[in-house]
Amino acid sequence: MMQRKIEYRQQGGFTLIEIMVVVVILGILAAAIVPRLTEAPAEARKKMARTNINTIMTQLELYKMHNFNYPSTDQGLQSLVSKPAGSPEPRNWQQGGYLNKLPKDPWGNEYQYLNPGVNAEIDVFSLGADGRPGGEGEAADIGNWQD
Repeated sequence: MMQRKIEYRQQGGFTLIEIMVVVVILGILAAAIVPRLTEAPAEARKKMARTNINTIMTQLELYKMHNFNYPSTDQGLQSLVSKPAGSPEPRNWQQGGYLNKLPKDPWGNEYQYLNPGVNAEIDVFSLGADGRPGGEGEAADIGNWQD
């Protein structure tokens, strides 16, 4: 009797286990990277708000150097763009203003300004993403009292 020779060829491809290992590794990488990608825009908006607040604070300091007082809360940040009326009167207000226009915060809202009175610290701040006082995360207030 003649013996038949059976040939086995090596099949190219991946086993189910190899594919599952790759899928698990990709899942772990995605879990580590995706949250950082989604946090990046929120962090960029916060940095932009801090930059704008620092610019406004610098101009308020210049306003105070010229006029010996910060604008009152009622006079507000608009005092940096156009000469304010009321008290305290800005006797040496800089012709042309201190800012061309007031920036909006990164969420499209107005920056807030408080001047509690004589010898008190002023506050310039954004109400964050939700536009309301307080909050956490991207909705948290960002102000000149923070680093």
